Amino acid sequence: MAFLTNLHPFYGTGERNQAGETLEEFLASYNPKRYDCPSNTTDIVVLRCREPLTRWGQPLEVLLIKRGNHPSIGCWATPGGFVELREDLEAGAARELEEETGIRGLPLKQLTTWGAYDRDPRWRVITTSFLALVEGDIPVKAGDDAADALWFQVSLTQDPKTSPEIWRLGLYHEKRDISLSAQIQICRSSHPLLSQERYHLLASQGIAVDHGCIITQALLDLKRAM
Repeated sequence: MAFLTNLHPFYGTGERNQAGETLEEFLASYNPKRYDCPSNTTDIVVLRCREPLTRWGQPLEVLLIKRGNHPSIGCWATPGGFVELREDLEAGAARELEEETGIRGLPLKQLTTWGAYDRDPRWRVITTSFLALVEGDIPVKAGDDAADALWFQVSLTQDPKTSPEIWRLGLYHEKRDISLSAQIQICRSSHPLLSQERYHLLASQGIAVDHGCIITQALLDLKRAM
């Protein structure tokens, strides 16, 4: 049975394949589980500025949830979760953000894909990261499998005279006296047209798996945009 009901966009030239099958016949015998299928997730970096955001260097905060389940239980992470089978990535990101923090209606910008095979012990999990911006105050409430949801003050500094470049991410919640940190190395390609960044986590304290990389990439993307 075909996954989609409307096959019109997929007929191509209308000819049969080498096995003599029409599109309908091909789909009737197609086994989507012939290959191990990765799972897809979204992670949302929500940044807040207390005043209108006009320049890089203004104080920023990032919204994190405390994981209430394995893996990385007790660590802090960006809101996110698994995308449903019949759900677009942006819709899945918006749904997970609302389920875990109570926030809804924010514009989301898709950033990049994180696909290291060893980033999750449960299964082969590929995540797409998104960026959202908030100005002023906005209430948050932990939900779903999030044990807590808090705004953390952000600091991001580059170590001088390092190649490849190394960035230090610091996150702090003053009232709870919670300090989180990560050290990230960024390797950049030298091709003038096909620029590429690769993020490598060197160290992390209190931040779930590669979420320090995800937050750093979002911050640097915003820095370039400004």
